[in-house]
Amino acid sequence: SALALLVLAAAVASAVAALALLPRAPVNRLCTAPNNRTGFLCDDRVTCVPASWVCDRVSNCRNGEDEQEQLCGDLPHSLPGYLVFYCSNPRSWVYADQRCNGMNDCGDCSDESWSLAACPPCGQEWWSCIPVHFEFCSCIPRRLCRDGIQHCLGWSDEFLC
Repeated sequence: SALALLVLAAAVASAVAALALLPRAPVNRLCTAPNNRTGFLCDDRVTCVPASWVCDRVSNCRNGEDEQEQLCGDLPHSLPGYLVFYCSNPRSWVYADQRCNGMNDCGDCSDESWSLAACPPCGQEWWSCIPVHFEFCSCIPRRLCRDGIQHCLGWSDEFLC
């Protein structure tokens, strides 16, 4: 019985070693980070970091997989497609979680208001207008309403909002 147990243990060890040599399927790292943002799933399969935290020179995953050379070596080409949004200028890009965030990250509002971005209309916390400040595109945060500063061309943020 001891010999049978020893043979069984050796067989299990051989099987485990053989499985370790098999090529592993690529890990799907797409996840939903806080505030419903596109994210990158760490090796622990629990931690989901926002896309814009990947390759930012700060390890947000326990093992640092969000900063590995194979991921960050040739930005944006080395990133998985779900982490990247290409602006209307093909040489410009932003992280996917920066699309439709209310800010003009592309510089031409293509990440916010053009059909390329496919953003929903302004949310409840936003006011729709044509802004003066190019920091925003077609919506401003409601906290800027009635603050005594013109953000919309027609002053709707001061009189109607």
